Order: sequence, then structure tokens, then C-alpha cells
Amino acid sequence: MHSGCLTTVLIGVLEVRVMRVGWYLAMAAVTVLALMPIEHLQLPVFDWWDKAQHALAFVVLTGWGLLLWPVHALRVVLGMLAYGAGIEAAQWAVGWRFAEWADLAADAVGVSVAWMVVSGWRRFQGRKQERSVS
Repeated sequence: MHSGCLTTVLIGVLEVRVMRVGWYLAMAAVTVLALMPIEHLQLPVFDWWDKAQHALAFVVLTGWGLLLWPVHALRVVLGMLAYGAGIEAAQWAVGWRFAEWADLAADAVGVSVAWMVVSGWRRFQGRKQERSVS
């Protein structure tokens, strides 16, 4: 193997490792934020902004995971849904946070949007490559 090719491969591997470490740190940050006590906050019965934050967090984390582990897309999607359920269960268990089915639904919306966007992008890229070859 030419040394330039080896360098490119090593840089690619390093980039993927850095991106994976970043993903794990983001997952840890979301977990901490989800379980952190919120003092003196009066929560409305249904807050659209809270649901949007859930959906956005799960779009980003799921999309990132799908890009990092493309051959394990179903595992990533199911894992993110389980992670959302786990956060809600942990919020229920700690006592100072509230578990809500609506939060889990917002998480599922985020996971679904990420899966559709990444899948659509991959199909587009595949068709683009097919056109460039022909």
C-alpha cells in the first residue's frame, strides 16, 4: 500500500474514532441534562418547546449514530428508542423529574425523522454515484 493511501486510511479511522467519542459524550450530556434536578420550575401540563427539544436531540443523536454505524441502522434506531424509554424510566425513578409518554413520543418522532433523512440522503448519494458511473 502506498504511504499516502495509508495516511488517508489512518486519518479516516482517527476521524471516525473522534466522532464516536463525540457521540458518546453527547449521549452522556443528554443523560445528565435529562436527570438533573430542576429547582423552582413550574412546568406547564404540556410544553411544546420541551417536546421540540426532545425531538431535536433525538434527530441529532440518531442521525449521528446512523452516520457512524451505517450497517447497523436498525440497531441504532431501536437503541435510540430504548434510550428514550430509559431516560423516561430514570426520570420517574429519581423523583425530582417527571416521566411523560409525550416525551417518549417526541423522542420517537426525532428518531423517525433522522432515519428518514439519513436513508433518503443515502439513496440520493447512491443514485448520484450510479449516474456518474454511467
